[in-house]
Amino acid sequence: MVEGAVNAAYQAIVTLPLMGPGGHLREIDAVVDTGYSGFLTLPTSVVAELGLTYRGRSEATLADGSEVSLDTYYVTVLWDSIARFISADAADNVPLLGMSLLEGHYLGVDVRDGGRVLIQPAAAQ
Repeated sequence: MVEGAVNAAYQAIVTLPLMGPGGHLREIDAVVDTGYSGFLTLPTSVVAELGLTYRGRSEATLADGSEVSLDTYYVTVLWDSIARFISADAADNVPLLGMSLLEGHYLGVDVRDGGRVLIQPAAAQ
């Protein structure tokens, strides 16, 4: 289970522990973004700090319809107590947690300042 809170701007925030290839650890606060289909975005400063391995480039369509090309890197995230090796897009904005990382999970958000954010494995159907 991953827990977080809604901030005053009504963003659902969770803290994610990350690890780079050299074993360097760093926690980030990420905004849950159901409009983002990738796994995770990270600022270039975090990519550099962790010494992440370059994967390639990916194309993304932003909310305004514009298209961008992003550098993509490999990172390990501690997700619900399990280390997962995922790809992260470098973007100079706040870190975003996308739908690919949420796949197979239930997302619950109590939408109010200080409200609870809950991510847990989805019940078997």
